[in-house]
Amino acid sequence: MGSSSEDEGEEYLFKIVIVGDSAVGKSNLLSRYARNEFNMHSKATIGVEFQTQSLEFDGKEVKAQIWDTAGQERFRAVTSAYYRGAFGALVVYDISRRSTFDSIPRWLDELKTHSDTTVARMLVGNKCDLESIRDVSVDEGKSLAESEGLFFMETSALDSTNVKKAFEIVIREIYNNVSRKVLNSDSYKAELSVNRVSLVNDGSNGSKQTQGFYSCCSR
Repeated sequence: MGSSSEDEGEEYLFKIVIVGDSAVGKSNLLSRYARNEFNMHSKATIGVEFQTQSLEFDGKEVKAQIWDTAGQERFRAVTSAYYRGAFGALVVYDISRRSTFDSIPRWLDELKTHSDTTVARMLVGNKCDLESIRDVSVDEGKSLAESEGLFFMETSALDSTNVKKAFEIVIREIYNNVSRKVLNSDSYKAELSVNRVSLVNDGSNGSKQTQGFYSCCSR
Protein backbone atom coordinates (compact mmCIF):
# COMPACT_ATOMS: atom_id res chain seq x y z
CA MET A 1 0.00 0.00 0.00
CA GLY A 2 2.14 2.87 -1.24
CA SER A 3 1.44 6.43 -0.25
CA SER A 4 -0.14 7.10 -3.67
CA SER A 5 -3.63 8.47 -3.26
CA GLU A 6 -4.62 7.24 -6.69
CA ASP A 7 -7.09 4.40 -6.96
CA GLU A 8 -5.02 2.58 -9.55
CA GLY A 9 -2.53 0.73 -7.40
CA GLU A 10 -4.81 0.27 -4.44
CA GLU A 11 -4.86 -3.17 -2.94
CA TYR A 12 -6.67 -4.65 0.00
CA LEU A 13 -5.53 -7.35 2.40
CA PHE A 14 -8.23 -9.06 4.43
CA LYS A 15 -7.69 -11.70 7.06
CA ILE A 16 -10.26 -14.50 7.14
CA VAL A 17 -10.38 -17.25 9.74
CA ILE A 18 -11.85 -20.75 9.51
CA VAL A 19 -13.22 -22.08 12.79
CA GLY A 20 -15.11 -25.16 13.93
CA ASP A 21 -14.64 -28.44 15.75
CA SER A 22 -11.79 -30.80 14.98
CA ALA A 23 -12.21 -32.91 11.82
CA VAL A 24 -15.04 -30.90 10.24
CA GLY A 25 -12.77 -30.35 7.22
CA LYS A 26 -11.33 -26.87 7.82
CA SER A 27 -7.89 -27.68 6.38
CA ASN A 28 -9.36 -29.43 3.35
CA LEU A 29 -11.69 -26.50 2.64
CA LEU A 30 -8.65 -24.24 2.60
CA SER A 31 -6.47 -26.56 0.52
CA ARG A 32 -9.33 -27.13 -1.94
CA TYR A 33 -9.81 -23.39 -2.33
CA ALA A 34 -6.17 -22.31 -2.35
CA ARG A 35 -4.54 -25.23 -4.19
CA ASN A 36 -7.44 -27.32 -5.50
CA GLU A 37 -6.20 -30.23 -3.38
CA PHE A 38 -7.98 -32.62 -1.05
CA ASN A 39 -6.25 -35.06 1.29
CA MET A 40 -8.38 -37.97 2.44
CA HIS A 41 -5.84 -38.67 5.21
CA SER A 42 -5.46 -35.09 6.38
CA LYS A 43 -4.03 -35.02 9.90
CA ALA A 44 -5.15 -32.70 12.67
CA THR A 45 -3.72 -29.21 12.24
CA ILE A 46 -1.10 -28.35 14.83
CA GLY A 47 -1.25 -24.68 15.73
CA VAL A 48 -2.04 -22.32 12.85
CA GLU A 49 -1.49 -22.25 9.08
CA PHE A 50 -2.50 -19.70 6.48
CA GLN A 51 -2.67 -19.27 2.70
CA THR A 52 -2.99 -16.06 0.70
CA GLN A 53 -5.28 -15.85 -2.34
CA SER A 54 -5.53 -12.88 -4.73
CA LEU A 55 -8.75 -11.83 -6.43
CA GLU A 56 -9.75 -8.78 -8.40
CA PHE A 57 -12.87 -6.71 -7.73
CA ASP A 58 -13.61 -3.53 -9.68
CA GLY A 59 -10.07 -3.52 -11.04
CA LYS A 60 -8.58 -3.53 -7.53
CA GLU A 61 -6.44 -6.33 -6.18
CA VAL A 62 -7.90 -7.98 -3.12
CA LYS A 63 -5.76 -10.40 -1.15
CA ALA A 64 -7.39 -12.76 1.29
CA GLN A 65 -5.13 -14.19 3.95
CA ILE A 66 -7.03 -17.27 5.08
CA TRP A 67 -6.11 -18.79 8.44
CA ASP A 68 -6.79 -22.36 9.46
CA THR A 69 -6.46 -23.42 13.07
CA ALA A 70 -6.60 -26.53 15.20
CA GLY A 71 -10.08 -27.37 16.45
CA GLN A 72 -8.76 -29.18 19.52
CA GLU A 73 -9.14 -27.60 22.90
CA ARG A 74 -5.48 -27.95 23.79
CA PHE A 75 -4.57 -25.32 21.19
CA ARG A 76 -7.01 -22.71 22.49
CA ALA A 77 -4.07 -20.68 23.78
CA VAL A 78 -3.51 -19.33 20.27
CA THR A 79 -7.05 -18.00 20.20
CA SER A 80 -6.81 -14.26 20.61
CA ALA A 81 -3.86 -13.85 18.26
CA TYR A 82 -5.63 -16.02 15.72
CA TYR A 83 -8.77 -13.88 15.63
CA ARG A 84 -7.07 -10.51 15.88
CA GLY A 85 -7.71 -8.34 12.84
CA ALA A 86 -10.04 -10.84 11.14
CA PHE A 87 -12.51 -9.30 8.69
CA GLY A 88 -14.28 -12.53 7.79
CA ALA A 89 -14.93 -15.99 9.19
CA LEU A 90 -16.14 -19.34 7.93
CA VAL A 91 -17.75 -21.17 10.84
CA VAL A 92 -17.76 -24.84 9.86
CA TYR A 93 -19.63 -27.96 10.95
CA ASP A 94 -19.85 -31.46 9.47
CA ILE A 95 -23.39 -32.27 8.23
CA SER A 96 -22.87 -35.91 9.25
CA ARG A 97 -21.98 -35.14 12.90
CA ARG A 98 -24.61 -33.28 14.89
CA SER A 99 -22.22 -32.60 17.77
CA THR A 100 -20.19 -30.32 15.47
CA PHE A 101 -23.37 -28.35 14.64
CA ASP A 102 -24.25 -28.10 18.33
CA SER A 103 -20.83 -26.47 18.90
CA ILE A 104 -21.53 -23.61 16.47
CA PRO A 105 -22.94 -21.18 19.10
CA ARG A 106 -19.74 -21.65 21.12
CA TRP A 107 -17.60 -20.80 18.08
CA LEU A 108 -19.73 -17.74 17.35
CA ASP A 109 -19.29 -16.59 20.96
CA GLU A 110 -15.55 -17.08 20.70
CA LEU A 111 -15.52 -15.04 17.50
CA LYS A 112 -17.45 -12.22 19.20
CA THR A 113 -15.17 -12.30 22.23
CA HIS A 114 -11.84 -12.26 20.44
CA SER A 115 -12.26 -10.44 17.16
CA ASP A 116 -11.72 -6.72 17.25
CA THR A 117 -13.80 -5.78 14.21
CA THR A 118 -17.28 -6.68 13.09
CA VAL A 119 -16.74 -9.81 11.05
CA ALA A 120 -18.50 -10.96 7.85
CA ARG A 121 -19.51 -14.50 8.81
CA MET A 122 -20.65 -17.54 6.88
CA LEU A 123 -21.99 -20.74 8.40
CA VAL A 124 -20.64 -23.68 6.39
CA GLY A 125 -22.14 -27.17 6.50
CA ASN A 126 -19.24 -29.18 5.09
CA LYS A 127 -19.13 -32.78 3.81
CA CYS A 128 -22.43 -32.51 1.94
CA ASP A 129 -21.19 -35.42 -0.18
CA LEU A 130 -22.16 -37.56 2.85
CA GLU A 131 -25.89 -37.09 2.14
CA SER A 132 -26.62 -40.73 2.98
CA ILE A 133 -25.49 -40.25 6.58
CA ARG A 134 -26.67 -36.63 6.95
CA ASP A 135 -27.28 -35.79 10.61
CA VAL A 136 -28.15 -32.06 10.26
CA SER A 137 -30.83 -30.92 7.78
CA VAL A 138 -30.33 -28.03 5.36
CA ASP A 139 -33.24 -26.24 7.05
CA GLU A 140 -31.59 -26.45 10.47
CA GLY A 141 -28.43 -24.87 9.04
CA LYS A 142 -30.48 -22.16 7.34
CA SER A 143 -32.51 -21.29 10.40
CA LEU A 144 -29.43 -21.06 12.63
CA ALA A 145 -27.77 -18.81 10.05
CA GLU A 146 -30.89 -16.67 9.81
CA SER A 147 -31.20 -16.25 13.56
CA GLU A 148 -27.51 -15.29 13.91
CA GLY A 149 -27.35 -13.07 10.81
CA LEU A 150 -24.90 -15.29 8.90
CA PHE A 151 -24.57 -16.28 5.29
CA PHE A 152 -25.12 -20.03 4.89
CA MET A 153 -23.78 -22.58 2.45
CA GLU A 154 -23.29 -26.32 2.32
CA THR A 155 -19.99 -27.41 0.80
CA SER A 156 -17.94 -30.47 -0.01
CA ALA A 157 -14.18 -30.08 0.10
CA LEU A 158 -14.03 -33.63 -1.27
CA ASP A 159 -15.92 -32.98 -4.52
CA SER A 160 -15.42 -29.14 -4.58
CA THR A 161 -19.12 -28.26 -4.29
CA ASN A 162 -19.55 -24.57 -3.36
CA VAL A 163 -16.04 -24.24 -1.85
CA LYS A 164 -14.86 -21.42 -4.11
CA LYS A 165 -18.27 -19.77 -3.87
CA ALA A 166 -18.26 -19.81 -0.05
CA PHE A 167 -14.87 -18.10 0.22
CA GLU A 168 -15.62 -15.61 -2.54
CA ILE A 169 -18.96 -14.54 -1.06
CA VAL A 170 -17.24 -13.74 2.24
CA ILE A 171 -14.37 -11.89 0.50
CA ARG A 172 -16.80 -9.95 -1.72
CA GLU A 173 -18.91 -9.00 1.32
CA ILE A 174 -15.85 -7.67 3.16
CA TYR A 175 -14.71 -5.77 0.06
CA ASN A 176 -18.17 -4.24 -0.52
CA ASN A 177 -18.47 -3.14 3.07
CA VAL A 178 -14.98 -1.69 3.27
CA SER A 179 -15.13 0.09 -0.08
CA ARG A 180 -18.58 1.47 0.72
CA LYS A 181 -17.20 2.94 3.94
CA VAL A 182 -14.05 4.35 2.44
CA LEU A 183 -15.04 5.41 -1.03
CA ASN A 184 -14.14 9.04 -0.36
CA SER A 185 -12.30 8.65 2.89
CA ASP A 186 -8.69 9.75 3.28
CA SER A 187 -8.61 8.32 6.76
CA TYR A 188 -9.14 4.79 5.42
CA LYS A 189 -5.74 3.47 6.42
CA ALA A 190 -5.84 5.11 9.82
CA GLU A 191 -9.30 3.69 10.45
CA LEU A 192 -8.27 0.29 9.25
CA SER A 193 -5.24 0.19 11.48
CA VAL A 194 -7.31 0.71 14.58
CA ASN A 195 -10.06 -1.57 13.30
CA ARG A 196 -12.83 0.97 13.43
CA VAL A 197 -14.27 0.04 10.06
CA SER A 198 -17.63 -1.59 10.66
CA LEU A 199 -17.98 -4.43 8.22
CA VAL A 200 -21.44 -5.85 8.60
CA ASN A 201 -24.81 -4.17 8.24
CA ASP A 202 -26.14 -3.49 11.70
CA GLY A 203 -29.72 -3.92 10.66
CA SER A 204 -29.95 -0.34 9.44
CA ASN A 205 -30.46 -1.36 5.84
CA GLY A 206 -32.27 -4.62 5.87
CA SER A 207 -31.14 -8.19 6.22
CA LYS A 208 -28.41 -8.30 3.61
CA GLN A 209 -26.34 -10.59 5.83
CA THR A 210 -28.89 -13.36 5.74
CA GLN A 211 -29.77 -13.35 2.08
CA GLY A 212 -27.25 -15.92 0.86
CA PHE A 213 -28.45 -19.47 1.29
CA TYR A 214 -26.92 -22.24 -0.78
CA SER A 215 -27.25 -25.93 -0.18
CA CYS A 216 -25.72 -28.87 -1.99
CA CYS A 217 -27.31 -30.12 -5.12
CA SER A 218 -28.48 -33.63 -4.37
CA ARG A 219 -26.45 -36.05 -6.39
